[in-house]
Amino acid sequence: MIIAVDGPSGSGKSSTARGVATRLGLQYLDTGAMYRAVTWSVLEHGIDPADTETAAARARDLQLAISTDPQHQTVGADGTDITEAIRDPRISESVSKVAATNLAVRAELIRRQQAIIAAAQQTGGIVVEGRDIATVVAPEAELKVVLTADQEARMARRKAELAEGAVSAEQLRDQIVRRDADDSTVAQFLVASDGAVTVDSTHLSLEEVIDVICRLAKEAEAAPRDRES
Repeated sequence: MIIAVDGPSGSGKSSTARGVATRLGLQYLDTGAMYRAVTWSVLEHGIDPADTETAAARARDLQLAISTDPQHQTVGADGTDITEAIRDPRISESVSKVAATNLAVRAELIRRQQAIIAAAQQTGGIVVEGRDIATVVAPEAELKVVLTADQEARMARRKAELAEGAVSAEQLRDQIVRRDADDSTVAQFLVASDGAVTVDSTHLSLEEVIDVICRLAKEAEAAPRDRES
């Protein structure tokens, strides 16, 4: 099966999706890491993110390798391991300029994401998390989840992910609020798509959120059998 997890920055999508994939024995795809990888490559090549044509060409030429093992996440770009590099604040500051405003980059990465999903369907299934998974990347997903949390909770979670003093409070708020505003211009991740279930994680632990989504997944998996019987 395909489980699509959408939601705003800091809502816990990555940790939740990895946990669900691990528990259910599925593959896992962090689509945000793919956009970060393209952003890293654009910056490394000295390309202005505002130069949409050149950035799109870089995205098409990029040899991108991303692990779908939920317990061992790696990202490679043109033979270089950038797993840690894509989490650098300079990438966070620029990723929306590449991902939100460049529709050609989005089209290229959506094509790659759909190929990964199709391959995963042959071996059991996948949990995919990002911005517009249920509406654009995998509208055929058996389970669609919009994972939300209030702004303060999202900022606290993002801060906990970063090294002490890595970003200022202003930079952190910019990463959360500004990125959501930018990305919402091209990805409808703040509104539940048809058939999607909204899960508010503000007052839930990670394990509790994973429990909820795993239960929903089992119900979704059983639904076709119920209809057949």
